[in-house]
Amino acid sequence: MKHYFTNKEDGNLAFHVGDALKSVYANHTQLAYKLGFERDALVHMKQIHSNTVHIVGDEDNFYNPPTCDALVTNKSNIPLMVMVADCTPVLFWTSTPLTCKAIGVAHVGRAGAFGNIVKNVIEMLEAEYGALSQNIVVTLGPSIGACCYEVGREIVESAKEFHYAFEVRDAKYYLDINKIIVSQLRACKIAEENIINESVCTACHTKTYFSYRKEGSTGRFAGVLLLT
Repeated sequence: MKHYFTNKEDGNLAFHVGDALKSVYANHTQLAYKLGFERDALVHMKQIHSNTVHIVGDEDNFYNPPTCDALVTNKSNIPLMVMVADCTPVLFWTSTPLTCKAIGVAHVGRAGAFGNIVKNVIEMLEAEYGALSQNIVVTLGPSIGACCYEVGREIVESAKEFHYAFEVRDAKYYLDINKIIVSQLRACKIAEENIINESVCTACHTKTYFSYRKEGSTGRFAGVLLLT
């Protein structure tokens, strides 16, 4: 199993942010060479801020990305990619490759967190591949932190069940998406020692990562996961 979080040195990997397609293709080609996989086997997503999980099929590839916000597979040498620029890239894999090999990736922004997409991924890994929650490892990649993610009062009022994830500073509200994700993972019986939270704020580190909130028009970095 290989996993990797790209950064600005790897270039923009998204096709929808205005960069020349030739440049984006080149970035993908270089990343595939760097990580040792076939670029055209990569499955990324048309992300829509949902809690939809897609099981990777034979029709899915670099040129035919499914419309969803999470992917799962048990196929070897099929890299999965989640692209972000503040949302949390979440990677899932089983720690028992001799009895169960399966992986997943999820794009978790506010909608994904409120919709509990991580629960949907875990349930899919369990139902489709026989994964056990105690054997699933989850990594949360770089994302915007509560230090920078200001939201309006209407968001607070519409999500009172997540009161524990809001902070108030100088009469402004800030949301900690990762606090919600970790809480949801623990509710799914993911062991605390199997949750790896990188806790790097993209808006605080724009020299390294793309941040839509801080930069406006910008590229996307990615989390990549591969069964070998």
